[in-house]
Amino acid sequence: MKVAVTSQNFQTITPHAGKARRFLVYEIDAGGEAVETARLDLPMEMSMHEFRGGMHPLDEVQVLIAGSAGPGFIAKMKARGITAVTTSETDPRTAIKAYFAGTLEPAGEDEGCKCSCGGHR
Repeated sequence: MKVAVTSQNFQTITPHAGKARRFLVYEIDAGGEAVETARLDLPMEMSMHEFRGGMHPLDEVQVLIAGSAGPGFIAKMKARGITAVTTSETDPRTAIKAYFAGTLEPAGEDEGCKCSCGGHR
């Protein structure tokens, strides 16, 4: 299984999934550990906010974890067969482990971006 996390700095989980262009991609190994397999550094037109259809590099993942995401983003991901979740956890491996354990805490209402996009959940 593959999991992507939004990571504008390629270190921590960052908010604003719809406009994110950088993602860390992990494969879950046989022991349940997350192993980083790729880093996506996409052009602006490939952010989900700008993307207008066709195949997308995120289509290879089954789960996407972000610091914040609006309902439109979550619906877009669901239509692509990807489960999108938000979290206040900033460490990618910790978040992935918690997701699979069923203990990942979602991002709070006041967390995430502060613009007018609605990307607070």
